[in-house]
Parts: sequence; C-alpha cells; structure tokens
Amino acid sequence: MDDSGGQRVLRAFRGLTAPSRMLVVNQLGINLGFYLVLPFLAVHMADLGFAAATIGLVLALRVLSQQGLFLVGGSAADRLGCRPMILLGCALRIVAFGLFVVVDELPGLIAAAALTGLAGAFFNPAVRAYLMHEAGDRRAEVFSVFNVFGHVGTLTGPLLGAALLAVDFRLVAGVACAVFTVLTVAQLFALPGRPVIPQDRGVLGSWGEVAGNRRFLLFALGGAGYFALFNQLYLAFPVEAQRVSGVAGAVSAVFVISTLIGIAGQVRITEWCRARWTDGRSMAAGLALMGAGFVPIGLSAPFLATAPAGEWTPAGLLTVAPVLVGTAVFTVGQAMTNPFSLALLPRVGSEQLVGTYYGYFYLVSAVVVAITHTAVGDLLDRFPDGPGRWVPFAVLLAIGLAGAAVVGWMQRTGRLEPRPAHAP
Repeated sequence: MDDSGGQRVLRAFRGLTAPSRMLVVNQLGINLGFYLVLPFLAVHMADLGFAAATIGLVLALRVLSQQGLFLVGGSAADRLGCRPMILLGCALRIVAFGLFVVVDELPGLIAAAALTGLAGAFFNPAVRAYLMHEAGDRRAEVFSVFNVFGHVGTLTGPLLGAALLAVDFRLVAGVACAVFTVLTVAQLFALPGRPVIPQDRGVLGSWGEVAGNRRFLLFALGGAGYFALFNQLYLAFPVEAQRVSGVAGAVSAVFVISTLIGIAGQVRITEWCRARWTDGRSMAAGLALMGAGFVPIGLSAPFLATAPAGEWTPAGLLTVAPVLVGTAVFTVGQAMTNPFSLALLPRVGSEQLVGTYYGYFYLVSAVVVAITHTAVGDLLDRFPDGPGRWVPFAVLLAIGLAGAAVVGWMQRTGRLEPRPAHAP
C-alpha cells in the first residue's frame, strides 16, 4: 500500500542526520514564533494609534534589515561558522520579541522590528548552509522535509497568535519570545558545530568571486522568478480572491490550500521528481507550473465583476474557484522548485562559500521581487475589472516561463553540472 503523506514525511525525517533533524524542528519553531507575532503587528500598532503610513514604514524596515543583510549573514556563516550565527540570530529574536512586550513608543517598535529582520539575516543563510553541507547528495530530500516542517509552523503560528491576541498582544510577543528561548537553548546544547572551511581571500574577494561567476548570476536570475511568483501569495492571489468573492474568508482559503498542499505533498512531489528527472529539469518544470497557476485566474478574471462585500454564497464559491485551482497548481510548482533550487545552488556556486552564495542569491531575488511586486501591483490597479484584467496574470505566467527557460537551457547545455575541482 502506498504511504500517506504523513508517513512519507516521518520516514524521510527519520532518515536525516541528527543535526539535520535538529534544524528541521528548529525551522518549525522559527516559523511558529515569527508568525505568532508579525501577522498581528499592524493590528497592534493601529490599536496604539499609529497611522497606516507609520505602520508601513516599520514593516518595511523589518524587511530591509533582513533582506538587505542576507549577504553579510551568509559571509559571516562561511567565516565564523554556521552554528554561532544560528545561535546569534535566535538570541536576537528573543531580544526583538521581548522588546515588543515592553515598548509602545515608535523608536522602540522600530528597534524591535529591525532586530527581528537582522536576526533572520543572521540565521537564515546559516541554517541553509549548514543543511547543504550536512545533506551531501540528498539535498533536495532534506530541503523538502525542511519545507514541510516550515509549513507546519506557518500554519500553526497565526492560529495560536489569533487565540492569544484575544487576551493581549504582549502575551503573543511573550510566547514568541519563549519559543525562541527554547530554540536557542536547545541548539546551544544539541547542535554540533561544523568545521569552518578556511578561506583564501577576504570578504570583498569572496563577494567579487560571486559577482564574477556568470553561470551563478544567470542561475540567480532564473531562480529569482521563484521568489517573484512566490510573493504573489501576498498580492495577486489574495487581491483577486477578495475581488471576485467579496469575502475576506476567500483570502484565508488561499493560504489554507497552499499550506496543506505543502505539508501533505512536499516530500511525495520531491521523491516523484527525483525518480524521473534531473534537479535542473525538476526546477524548470516547477517554475513553469508556478506560472501556469495564474492561467485559470487570467482566463476567468475578465468575465468576473468585482463583488460587493458580503457573506459566502454559492455564487461566491463558484467565482473564487479559479483562484483556488490556480493556488493548488501554483503550490505544486512551488514544491517542485524550492528544494531543487537549493540543491543546485552550491553546484553553480561553491561548496566553500555556500553562505555567501546563498546571501547573494537572496539579494538578487529581493531586487527582482521589488521590481515585479511594484509592476504587478500597478497592473492590478490599472486593470481593476473588465477585459484587461488578464494582463497582470499573463505577466506572471511569462515570469514563470522565462525562469523555466533559463534553468532548462542551463540544464541542456551542462551549465548546472559541478565544475572541476581546479576550475576558477
């Protein structure tokens, strides 16, 4: 009999090394603690009387402090070791969420938000670099389990946060602070250090190596399509679900479907791809499928008028169906793309500078996300209804196909194969 999704995940989890299992559970805790607080920070600041522009500024500073410093965090992991950076990042999250418990003034909230982002910039590249070294030739499988546990934290964090918010936001932040305290202590005693690979050049020299690696930069541009599309879970999908249904619950349905497919199907999808395709072909197919997730939305959107706010109706369920079908297709593509992109990253980059390459990869992706997010948002405003509503979704389909074309071409031409040991 075929295994259920849960049995596959548990079997794959048991097959990991002890440090990998520690970091997989750690990712569940990181997402649980993060999504306990961040979805409700805007509500908390509004209750304190801050204007929407001020709230947006605080949230933007958190994103900038994280994404803008990924390269620094990755380089530090290569030189100081992954374990110290993981511990430092988790400890900073304790301080950040502890500040949310005790501060109500804007300077304190800005400091807490910035520390939250800085913490992520420190431990995110380090966790992934540690797993890349630990997993060997099983990187795709390890990262598929990693994603499943992350999805569990992403799903349970907001649910627990919503329940605690009924008491007080400070309780929400305090519980998140406790979660990161447990994580920090557990990793301090249970996560072994890895040998630091000696570097034969300084930080700027390492950054120069990455910037001069043309096949990595090409791979990063293709892979950035993943992040450009992934972030539409927070823009195009919810905006269209709300527009055609008039019901806020439709937005929740998008996230529930995406998360449940990620939890139940991630390991199965990775195993299926690994048995049939190369890593590069799996990633290319995943990018194309992510783009295809916008096809049912683009085809139906011009014929669906903006619905007035109201309650769920049979008609509302029917109109939101293309968005939910697109979400399901998109999530399968996401599950195909992400593990294999992380497995390929050291191959097109360097085993010695995994953290630096990961940080650079994320930096390129952040720039692409900023451009595409702005452009797609403008198109959604420019074509709010009627015949032109297909345009933003056609653009998103094109992004997926372009990324798939880049990665597929690199696979066919051998540019995703490991470089000889003597190659510069």
